[in-house]
Amino acid sequence: MESIISVDSLTRHFGDLQAVKGVSFDIKKGELFGFLGPNGAGKSTTISMLCTLLKPTSGSATLNNYSIVNQQNKVRASIGLVFQDPSLDDRLTAFENLQFHGIIYGMNRASVAGRAKEVLKLVELYDRRNELVKTFSGGMKRRLEIARGLMHFPKILFLDEPTLGLDPQTRNHIWSYLHKLRVEEQITVFLTTHYMDEAENCDRIAVIDHGEIIALDTPAALKDRLGGDVVRIKTTDNESAITELKERFGLDAVAEDSFLRFEVLLGETFVPRLMRDFTGHITSITVHEPTLDDVFLSLTGRAIRSESTDGVDRMKAQARMYGARRPH
Repeated sequence: MESIISVDSLTRHFGDLQAVKGVSFDIKKGELFGFLGPNGAGKSTTISMLCTLLKPTSGSATLNNYSIVNQQNKVRASIGLVFQDPSLDDRLTAFENLQFHGIIYGMNRASVAGRAKEVLKLVELYDRRNELVKTFSGGMKRRLEIARGLMHFPKILFLDEPTLGLDPQTRNHIWSYLHKLRVEEQITVFLTTHYMDEAENCDRIAVIDHGEIIALDTPAALKDRLGGDVVRIKTTDNESAITELKERFGLDAVAEDSFLRFEVLLGETFVPRLMRDFTGHITSITVHEPTLDDVFLSLTGRAIRSESTDGVDRMKAQARMYGARRPH
């Protein structure tokens, strides 16, 4: 299948800091692609370069066959953006927000109303089209932002933490709309998320850490890399337990807070053997099939956390820059 995004050795420096270190990847047309990484990993910087908000220090990338360096206006016309920070005008109605967006993107005024009706129906907000956005709930505003991102018929929709701060039920509804728009709009979706259950929705996931992509595969394939079920135990002497697990059972356990974590095939049958043959004292034990949380922890050595304040502020500034550099 044809690639709609191609990234080759993309690099970005901020003074002496190398935020992105030559990342390369391709995204197929129609794919739902997830970008995961801890604070300062480089995911926001990478996306900002792809959206033409930042100029790369070196390397290249194309979106919809347009260069992010030499054909920026073509790139901007090809993408829709939904950042995690609210950017709607609360003093306007839902329709007026979409109308304003369409005009900025040079849409024919006669076609704006028809397109606004289409995208509002897609996110089930058409009946609220004439109401002020300030009366909307957080979930409704997020749905409207997605609708706005679709107004100009983009080929690619970028979503930065699309359900951050929303309740689980609203998050599920947002994902229903995203799956629906992939079919109805035939669009490629590129998203970042800290919710591992959301990442399960992705066709493929790229894990980025310290400015480098350290894993890229389907969710199922990434979990298979762990080589078995995840077991966590707490003992009265974790240091001695690590040694015994290695010598007696051939397991490489790692400390995780007050627990020890290791992977083993057929965990449900291994645990009784462990309880029988382990000479130390186990105070608690859990076993479960690997999740993407386990994958992320195994790859990076730390858990996903919220973006830092500096990162959020930077993205806000970049979003304002983007609005000022609309396509011609």
